[in-house]
Amino acid sequence: MSDMPSILVTGGTGSFGKAFVRTVLERYAQTKRLVVLSRDELKQFEMAQQFPDTQYRNLRYFIGDVRDAARLRRAMEGIDYVIHAAALKQVPAAEYNPFEAIKTNVLGAQNVIEACLDTGVKRVVALSTDKAAAPINLYGATKLCSDKLFTAANNVRGLRDIRFSVVRYGNVMGSRGSVMPFFMERAKTGVLPITDAAMTRFNITLQEGVDMVLWALDHALGGEIFVPKIPSYRITDVAEAVAPHCRQEIVGVRPGEKIHEEMITSSDSFNTVDLGRYYAILPSAGEYSVESYCRERQATMVPMGYAYNSGTNPDFLSVGQLRSLITEHIGPLPTA
Repeated sequence: MSDMPSILVTGGTGSFGKAFVRTVLERYAQTKRLVVLSRDELKQFEMAQQFPDTQYRNLRYFIGDVRDAARLRRAMEGIDYVIHAAALKQVPAAEYNPFEAIKTNVLGAQNVIEACLDTGVKRVVALSTDKAAAPINLYGATKLCSDKLFTAANNVRGLRDIRFSVVRYGNVMGSRGSVMPFFMERAKTGVLPITDAAMTRFNITLQEGVDMVLWALDHALGGEIFVPKIPSYRITDVAEAVAPHCRQEIVGVRPGEKIHEEMITSSDSFNTVDLGRYYAILPSAGEYSVESYCRERQATMVPMGYAYNSGTNPDFLSVGQLRSLITEHIGPLPTA
C-alpha cells in the first residue's frame, strides 16, 4: 500500500477498526488522512484518548451511519481507499431484529458502494464472515448479499479507476462478543456453557485480519472474495485452555448457529483458486476468466468439489497453542 493515500474505515471504532488504525499509523505514518466513521460518539471519544490528535494529526472522526447515503458521500470526499467494516454482527440479535440487520448489512453496503462510485474512491475492501458461506442465519444471509453487491459493483465502474473486493475470514480472537473473552469472564462462576461438544470454528488474530485487508488493497484485481488459510479449534479445547478447573455444561445450539463453519463451499470450488497464503473465490461473471486470473496471479485451481470447513480443516490448534495465543492476544488466563 502506498504510504500517502487518504483512507476511510466504516465501523472504525470496532475491534477490527482500532487494530487497522493502529497498524496504519505505525506502518504508514505519512498517510494523508485516516478517517474513522461510526455511529457511537462515546466510542470515538474513547478511541481519541488512545490516539490523541496532538500526536496523530492525520486522524479524523466522522459520526455517521452507513444507512445514511448522503453522510457517506460527504465523508468520502477526497478519500482514496475505503475499508468497510461496519455491520450488525450478533447472530441472535439479527434473528430477532431481521430487518435492522438488512438495513445496515445490505442496504448500508449498497450505500457504501454508491458513495465510492460517486466520489472517486480507488480501492474498496469489504469485510465478510465465514457465516456468509451456505448461510443458515440472517446475519450470514445479509453478509452473503453484501459480498455479492461488492463483487458485482466492479461491473458498473465504467471508466473509473476503482476496484471492489471482499475479505472473508473466521472468528477473530478476542473481538467483542467472541467466545474466548466470554469464557474468561464466566470462569469465575466455575461453569462454562458449551453449545455442542462437537462444535468447531476457524480462528484468526486481529492482526492477521488487518494484514490480509492491507494485502487485498495491493493485490485485488476486483471481484475476488479472499479467504485465508487459518487453523480451526474445538470449542471444548477452548474451554479446557481457558479454565481446566471449570465444569463444562452443554446448553444447546443457539438459533441460527452451525456446528461447523464453512468459508468455501463445494459449489464455490469451480471459481476458487489457490494463491498460496490465501484462496480467492472469483466472480462467475466478470471481466476476467478463472484461467486468465491464474496466469496473471500464478494461482492454481482448487480441486473440483473442494470445500473449506472448520470441522474437516487439517490444521487444528491444540489446547497448549490456544493457551499461548489467548495469553498473547487477549490477556492472562483465569486461575482456579
